[in-house]
Amino acid sequence: MATPQDVPIASEPIRIGQFLKLANLAEDGGHARELLESGLVTVNGEPEHRRGARLHRGDVVTVDGHSARPA
Repeated sequence: MATPQDVPIASEPIRIGQFLKLANLAEDGGHARELLESGLVTVNGEPEHRRGARLHRGDVVTVDGHSARPA
Protein backbone atom coordinates (compact mmCIF):
# COMPACT_ATOMS: atom_id res chain seq x y z
CA MET A 1 0.00 0.00 0.00
CA ALA A 2 1.20 3.50 -0.82
CA THR A 3 2.13 5.99 1.86
CA PRO A 4 -0.96 7.95 2.97
CA GLN A 5 -1.23 11.55 1.80
CA ASP A 6 -0.87 14.00 4.69
CA VAL A 7 -3.77 16.47 4.69
CA PRO A 8 -3.34 19.56 6.89
CA ILE A 9 -6.24 20.23 9.27
CA ALA A 10 -6.87 23.37 11.29
CA SER A 11 -7.82 21.60 14.50
CA GLU A 12 -8.65 18.18 15.82
CA PRO A 13 -10.72 16.20 16.07
CA ILE A 14 -12.24 16.51 12.59
CA ARG A 15 -15.40 14.70 11.52
CA ILE A 16 -14.81 11.99 8.95
CA GLY A 17 -17.28 13.49 6.45
CA GLN A 18 -15.42 16.80 6.53
CA PHE A 19 -12.09 15.03 6.18
CA LEU A 20 -13.20 12.95 3.20
CA LYS A 21 -14.08 16.17 1.37
CA LEU A 22 -10.91 17.98 2.47
CA ALA A 23 -8.73 15.07 1.30
CA ASN A 24 -10.59 14.89 -2.03
CA LEU A 25 -11.71 11.33 -1.26
CA ALA A 26 -15.35 12.46 -1.61
CA GLU A 27 -16.85 15.04 -3.95
CA ASP A 28 -19.29 16.45 -1.40
CA GLY A 29 -21.17 15.60 1.78
CA GLY A 30 -23.66 13.37 -0.01
CA HIS A 31 -20.87 11.40 -1.65
CA ALA A 32 -19.10 11.04 1.71
CA ARG A 33 -22.33 9.65 3.22
CA GLU A 34 -22.70 7.16 0.35
CA LEU A 35 -19.12 5.96 0.77
CA LEU A 36 -19.59 5.46 4.52
CA GLU A 37 -22.97 3.73 4.18
CA SER A 38 -21.58 1.43 1.47
CA GLY A 39 -18.76 0.24 3.74
CA LEU A 40 -16.05 1.60 1.44
CA VAL A 41 -14.26 3.62 4.13
CA THR A 42 -11.75 2.26 6.63
CA VAL A 43 -10.02 4.09 9.47
CA ASN A 44 -6.78 2.51 10.66
CA GLY A 45 -7.78 -0.66 8.81
CA GLU A 46 -11.22 -0.96 10.43
CA PRO A 47 -14.51 -0.34 8.56
CA GLU A 48 -16.17 2.96 9.47
CA HIS A 49 -19.86 3.67 8.83
CA ARG A 50 -20.54 6.63 11.14
CA ARG A 51 -20.70 10.05 9.48
CA GLY A 52 -19.92 11.74 12.78
CA ALA A 53 -16.85 9.65 13.57
CA ARG A 54 -14.01 11.88 14.74
CA LEU A 55 -10.47 11.62 13.43
CA HIS A 56 -7.23 12.70 15.02
CA ARG A 57 -3.86 13.49 13.50
CA GLY A 58 -2.20 10.29 12.32
CA ASP A 59 -5.39 8.28 11.71
CA VAL A 60 -5.26 6.65 8.27
CA VAL A 61 -8.44 6.86 6.18
CA THR A 62 -8.68 4.65 3.09
CA VAL A 63 -11.27 4.76 0.30
CA ASP A 64 -10.96 2.57 -2.79
CA GLY A 65 -7.21 2.09 -2.36
CA HIS A 66 -6.49 5.81 -1.75
CA SER A 67 -5.25 6.72 1.73
CA ALA A 68 -4.95 10.02 3.57
CA ARG A 69 -4.34 11.07 7.14
CA PRO A 70 -5.01 14.27 9.07
CA ALA A 71 -1.79 16.12 9.74
